[in-house]
Amino acid sequence: MRKRHALAVVSAGICGLVTAAPAQAAEYSSALKIKAIQYDAPGRDSNRCSGGNTKDEYLVIKNYSRTATVNLKGYVVKDATGNRFAFTASHHLQPGDFIRLRGGRGTDSDAGNVVYRQNCNFIWNNDKDTIYFYKPSGARADVHSYTRSANDRDGNGYITYHG
Repeated sequence: MRKRHALAVVSAGICGLVTAAPAQAAEYSSALKIKAIQYDAPGRDSNRCSGGNTKDEYLVIKNYSRTATVNLKGYVVKDATGNRFAFTASHHLQPGDFIRLRGGRGTDSDAGNVVYRQNCNFIWNNDKDTIYFYKPSGARADVHSYTRSANDRDGNGYITYHG
């Protein structure tokens, strides 16, 4: 249980009470954030490398900075059970640009806004999961938990975050 601290503020004859927000309400300081997730690939799940649909499961990462270009090299994506993907190659996202991190095997393309995990196993659970996104320093860039029933009202397996 987190403690909330109250702080009395006295300024220019005005007395008030300020309550600190709970830690889980904090927004992470990062230009790159998770924009959306297709956590349930359309169709029947098949993690075969040939003919499977893991490539249809993806995470959209967007650069929300207005001025900074950010290199994804060193960033890490994890799920609640510790499945992880590390960006080991340079992928530069211009301000407002995005990339889809897809399952399956394929050729990465900055022009096509896609990076493949080169792994044919699904990473996201179809009922609920947590997405952790870490900076190269190890600090959290973003985190989101979802459940199919609470966050995916139309049941299409796609959820949008950060507009």
